[in-house]
Amino acid sequence: MKGGDMSSVSPLVSFVLGAAMATVCVLFFMSAAPARRLVDISAFTSNSNSTADLLLDSSDSPAAADLAEAAPPAPAPVQAPPSPWGDLEEVLARAATKDRTVIMTQINAAWTRPGSLLDLFFESFRTGEGGVARLLDHLVIVTMDPAAYEGCRAVHSHCYFLRTGNGVDYRSEKVFMSKDYLEMMWGRNRFQQTVLELGYNFLFTDVDVMWFRDPFRHISMAADIAISSDVYMGDPYSLRNFPNGGFLFVRASDKTVAFYRAWQQGRWRFLGKHEQDVFNLIKHEEAPRLDLAIQFLDTAYISGFCQLSKDLNRICTLHANCCVGLGAKLHDLRGVLDVWRNYTAGTPEERRAGKFQWKLPGICIH
Repeated sequence: MKGGDMSSVSPLVSFVLGAAMATVCVLFFMSAAPARRLVDISAFTSNSNSTADLLLDSSDSPAAADLAEAAPPAPAPVQAPPSPWGDLEEVLARAATKDRTVIMTQINAAWTRPGSLLDLFFESFRTGEGGVARLLDHLVIVTMDPAAYEGCRAVHSHCYFLRTGNGVDYRSEKVFMSKDYLEMMWGRNRFQQTVLELGYNFLFTDVDVMWFRDPFRHISMAADIAISSDVYMGDPYSLRNFPNGGFLFVRASDKTVAFYRAWQQGRWRFLGKHEQDVFNLIKHEEAPRLDLAIQFLDTAYISGFCQLSKDLNRICTLHANCCVGLGAKLHDLRGVLDVWRNYTAGTPEERRAGKFQWKLPGICIH
């Protein structure tokens, strides 16, 4: 072959040999890890594939599948311990207003019997004025024994069974200032503290309080605590007023929780006193210490047998306080409701003229 012919063949041979060697390298590269090598080749041939695409493709490899199968199972969710208060938070959430306020009362079996205090309590709402009946939607009835709980559930939506575990049988009426009575009242006080600690404002009302009009309009927005008065002196923020814990509004805050702690401690500082007396004893030191605004409610509106409002055009609630014994309370409150029904049936002129007055005297009312 001539020199010119050899020079033209030499590049061709070089090209063929180079291509063959490249093919051998590619095949060897692929045989080592086929799935991964295909991904790498794809990456070299297309700059549009992202890192996420490469990881996705590599998950199809046998090694990735083995790792997925060997992954430990997710840990089971940690179960919260049961609340010592049972379903209290659920009951409060159902009954509360938008600003987390509930109305509460407390009963035992003696007060749930037909014709007893609970019936009169409900009747006062239903015959009341200004839409006061709608407030029953926010009422939580705290029951002290199983019979009271079942009686509550038969007539109301928001019932809570308070299990005290102190060995006291709460089914019967408790004699005023007896050991069981004091245990019941201080247990009620501790329960109110729990409601505050859960972040709920409350208006507590004894079941022997008749509700005729909405009392919330007489509770100041500035008050941390608003409490009814056995004796009202005229100044709602004077600590000289005599309180009655049977109608009590408390706004949930660190200050009011601290007050309740001091109130509970007062039980042991002033042995043998019930919670209302201890409130009266500690108010002078605790109100300034905690910068607590305590409003005493005017008995013209939030009234009771101790200091009776005789103006039916103004009264919102009437409490059978200064009255001992279930029978005496029932007698006088039935008379109160009779007069109220006549009043609501009267003409505007008769009502304005003050024609309707309480039946006096009763066993306690005077």
